Amino acid sequence: MTNTKILKEKIESSGMKVGYIAVQIGITPAGFYKKLRNKSEFKASEIMAIARVLNLTSDERDAIFFAPNVA
Repeated sequence: MTNTKILKEKIESSGMKVGYIAVQIGITPAGFYKKLRNKSEFKASEIMAIARVLNLTSDERDAIFFAPNVA
């Protein structure tokens, strides 16, 4: 499950809007919000695109998308 708390913090600190990021990674803003609420999972290609758009380090990416026991 995605650690949406960290992801939301990264989005906020980037100054980008969720809708802009959604378009950059190739999904709709509604789809992105659904994934931010953990109603569906991010695809590998979306994870890589988010990491690129937000300029995440591999450690940041892993903490957001691959950390165990995220509530």
